[in-house]
Amino acid sequence: MTDSPAAATALHVCLKVADADRAAAWYRDQLGFEDAWSFETDDQRNVYVADGNGFELQLSEDDAVPDPQPGTAWDHLAVEVEDVDAALERIDDHGVVQAPTAVPAAGARVAFIADPDGHVVELVEPLE
Repeated sequence: MTDSPAAATALHVCLKVADADRAAAWYRDQLGFEDAWSFETDDQRNVYVADGNGFELQLSEDDAVPDPQPGTAWDHLAVEVEDVDAALERIDDHGVVQAPTAVPAAGARVAFIADPDGHVVELVEPLE
């Protein structure tokens, strides 16, 4: 890192699921999560459930991964940043997984990087 990091806020963890509605119902009924929001792209359906503190699980039904296997369904950790481009310049990443791009359906500009152990971290800049 070149400068002191700006504070980031954990937003959600993304899990690949075979059926987003079934997964959301389980988290609601068994763990007390509440429905938060959802969005779709051409090949994904994303349903979010939140705990009482506002932390969300993104339950992602993905055409490219129709039957996620146990242990492989982890996708990424998302953190909110003020500016995706500035964060990318500042962070000592271990590989850019996806360059910055706008995702209008989610109301955000995002980029994906790898941490020192190869875990994927999504940097999320809300669009206003």
